[in-house]
Amino acid sequence: MVSPSLRIPAAARVFDPAINTRCPPPHAVVMRMRSRSRRSIAASASPPGDPSIRDPISLPRPLTSADLMEASGDGLKVAYQGCPGAYSEAAAKKAYPSCHTVPCEYFETAFQAVENWVADRAVLPLENSLGGSIHRNYDLLLRHRLHIVGEVRLAVRHCLLANRGVKIQNLRSAMSHPQALAQCEQTLTKLGIEHREAVDDTAGAAKLIAEQKLQDTGAVASSLAAQLYGLDILAENIQDDTDNVTRFMMLAREPIIPRTDKPFKTSIVFSLEEGPGQLFKALAVFALRKINLTKMESRPHKKKPLRIADDNCSAPLKHFDYLFYVDLEASMADPNAQNALANLKEFATFLRVLGSYPTDVSEA
Repeated sequence: MVSPSLRIPAAARVFDPAINTRCPPPHAVVMRMRSRSRRSIAASASPPGDPSIRDPISLPRPLTSADLMEASGDGLKVAYQGCPGAYSEAAAKKAYPSCHTVPCEYFETAFQAVENWVADRAVLPLENSLGGSIHRNYDLLLRHRLHIVGEVRLAVRHCLLANRGVKIQNLRSAMSHPQALAQCEQTLTKLGIEHREAVDDTAGAAKLIAEQKLQDTGAVASSLAAQLYGLDILAENIQDDTDNVTRFMMLAREPIIPRTDKPFKTSIVFSLEEGPGQLFKALAVFALRKINLTKMESRPHKKKPLRIADDNCSAPLKHFDYLFYVDLEASMADPNAQNALANLKEFATFLRVLGSYPTDVSEA
């Protein structure tokens, strides 16, 4: 809370979208700089021991956006994909406990919400320990100019939900996101539920069943969804594998300043020329500097899907052109990581740093 004595008159306030806070107009900054110069001259002319002279270290530092928004996310609007009660909302709350969540219909809508200043952050899934990578979000990272500023891991605990009074033996069908249905396939079969209905998200399935008052269909969703939509929990932890964890990325318009005093991860994407040993050469820039890679994913280059190679055949061969997504156990503040990327840039046809951010070391 800013003290009333420090408030700037309304007429002198200008909105600066780069830091999403109030700042003085340019002419005020010039006047302040001149004023500081005069004070510096006056201070140099003052006799030693003058109590009016202040140590520069003791002067108040400028406010930053980090001061205005705490780590708890108080005041932040965080976009996620799905309906209220989705696992993505739980991940957003874990990343920013005091945030205001903004549900979005699609993944790309969440990206656009941050880009268009409707939201301050987005929390979106990147990979699941059972289902693998969410390729759609890898593609959207390239299409948009947002930065990864953090990661959060969330343990997924599926529940079987139904309207009040419905028993498991009444259910003939289960409705949920395709990945959630796949993760509970064996359990649902053992419970005698034969049919599957796929929808866009788990919480959306719970909402649909509640609104339509379905009596023969259950939802595979979270316990929070049951609470929000007034459904009964017929069975808990119905996933086939207990180690079901999803890693989410936290996105923002501006990158954070990387540090070296805590574990950091850096995510990059690059492409290479066609030829033997090119990928080996790219990986060597990290191996030679003892930088560990925690993930590597290849995706076809959508803007250049096919590469034509002349192998002295009667007809030219066409190959897929690939992008490589890599996560490094390193901070961009580390000169070792900077040198590795500078080396990679010498022969990569494309290179982009998606973000350098703290590693999530908390319990999922």
